[in-house]
Amino acid sequence: MAPEPADLLAPLRDDPSRSGIFCDFDGTLADIVDDPERSRPVEGAVDVLADLARAYARVGVVSGRPAAFLFDHLGPATGAGDLLLAGLYGLEVVRDGEVTPSSEAREWRPVVEEATARTRSAAPPGINVEAKGLTLVLHFRGAPDLAADAEALAEQEAADTGLVVEAGRLSFELRPPLDTSKGTVVAEAAAGLAAACFLGDDTGDLTAFDALDDLAADGASTVRVGVRSAEAPDALLRRADLVVDGPTEVVALLRRLVP
Repeated sequence: MAPEPADLLAPLRDDPSRSGIFCDFDGTLADIVDDPERSRPVEGAVDVLADLARAYARVGVVSGRPAAFLFDHLGPATGAGDLLLAGLYGLEVVRDGEVTPSSEAREWRPVVEEATARTRSAAPPGINVEAKGLTLVLHFRGAPDLAADAEALAEQEAADTGLVVEAGRLSFELRPPLDTSKGTVVAEAAAGLAAACFLGDDTGDLTAFDALDDLAADGASTVRVGVRSAEAPDALLRRADLVVDGPTEVVALLRRLVP
């Protein structure tokens, strides 16, 4: 018999001063939308993050979104406590209200800007090129039949520039070839904690699950939460200790963690 959610969450809620709560943004705190710039946290998400940040040793949102985007839409929670906002899979973070990119990532900005300009010029109608500063994304959500074209364009750009390609949700992202992921962010932020959880809904969140597994091997209590949607990968849902249905249920689960 699978453990009850209350049993899985008990180690976190019983000792918040030694626990960490981490989550993704899109599909986890926000509904999935066609236009990335229109994504917003669902009702209650900002408030519950603020409450958690006041109580727990570490609370963070770790996302493929630019850190500035996270700060703009989760800023009230940031002001309420020590909330970690890590954007672009950890290539940049918000510190004291300012976006700080890693020194290694900063060196790749001109390469990314040039690649963005080229892909925008070469992309056929239906492929939307999103500039994120230190990464760029080729979206084909509005034209799924162009998946092969988007992949070919991304792979060619990677071959020409040294950027690496990561498949996402109906998209391909080009980013610097650095050892940074949601998993590296969670591993660093949760180091030394007695308990930690991560909530996510996409392939990129598997690295955060890996980080939790390493923490568990060192004796920490961990909970991997998968957020189910029509696009959530089976691999993530299979590895999850607990599965919830969409951002509204994520907020409800987080509310249960408030002491």
